[in-house]
Amino acid sequence: MPGIALGVLDLVPITSGSTAAAALRASIDLARQAERFGYARYWFAEHHLNPGVAGTSPAVVLALTAAATTTIRLGSGAVQLGHRTALSTVEEFGLVDALHPGRLDLGLGRSGGRPPGPPAGAAPGGEGEAAPATGHRTENGLLIPPGFSFAALAGHPRVALAQKLLLLPGARPQDYDEQVGDVLSLLRGEYRDAEGTEAHAVPGEGADVQVWILGSSGGQSARTAGENGLRFTANYHVAPAGVLEAAQAYRAAFKPSDDLESPYLSVSADVVVAEDDASARELALGYAPWVHGIRTAAGAVPYPTPAESRALTADWTAADHALVADRLDTRFVGSPGTVADHLERLQEATGADELLITTITHGHADRVRSYRLLAEEWHRRSPAGSATRTGTTT
Repeated sequence: MPGIALGVLDLVPITSGSTAAAALRASIDLARQAERFGYARYWFAEHHLNPGVAGTSPAVVLALTAAATTTIRLGSGAVQLGHRTALSTVEEFGLVDALHPGRLDLGLGRSGGRPPGPPAGAAPGGEGEAAPATGHRTENGLLIPPGFSFAALAGHPRVALAQKLLLLPGARPQDYDEQVGDVLSLLRGEYRDAEGTEAHAVPGEGADVQVWILGSSGGQSARTAGENGLRFTANYHVAPAGVLEAAQAYRAAFKPSDDLESPYLSVSADVVVAEDDASARELALGYAPWVHGIRTAAGAVPYPTPAESRALTADWTAADHALVADRLDTRFVGSPGTVADHLERLQEATGADELLITTITHGHADRVRSYRLLAEEWHRRSPAGSATRTGTTT
């Protein structure tokens, strides 16, 4: 796959029997290893009130990681603008850029403090808009499963609690298009309010960051990315049903900007790689209870061992299995060759310029090995000396 870079998306997972501190140390170590393996960028997701996730603040974690790495790009996948202001976001990334200039990706998402509602709700790193209701396969065999809706969780007490804790009393999220516009204006030093009063973010103004939008469908996020001439990530790992729609809507809306002449698309995928298919399937068993916790509003559980996973799922009903089926069916699990074949299909079906890989296993060494094996196979398939495009500015 000449020219197709691989990146890493890290949720900073806490494994069963471990701690948040250990999860952070493991993620920083994985970032060092990913840099050595040749991954193009390393992003941190933002999640809250999840027992099995320590990645609550991408800016803080990437600041810690920037001090431990030297060349790999670091960023957010994504900052949840639903409970933040444009100014606080620009200032946070401006602080890190001041000491690590030219290495940061500011990925923006709509989630966080925005109540889920019909026809779907906010998904991690995405926007939760409607996805196709029926599944199919693309011409090259990529599975596009039936859509999943978070609408059933709209009135769940834990969802309401998250909104209460994330937002100040009486606060309401800003319109997303307007908020993204404010972020861009503050970065460029062009911000003016309705009365013409200027605002200058220090640090932040002039920061050398790449701005990305993450989205799960062909809705507002894809349109906002395209209309502003920004880079876009379509979340196959979160909402596989909407990935083709998201890519198409982004490209249809794209207008060249000072930063980007043509659309630039990244697509995410859940991946587990081991020496052979059977070993990889064993390592990936924890994924079912992990997703089940998210989709029942209990939150991602501490990532279980294979044995713990079997115990947790032993009494599942058909409804339990159906709840997570689309996510399990669209993971890429197997030997390096098996997974690379799947990733090639994903890239071909979406036309992605990059692929963003998220891998969770109970054992840290297994996780590092998964990324290493994939990088080695991907490099083997790439013509020697081929250039890798990474969405650099024009």
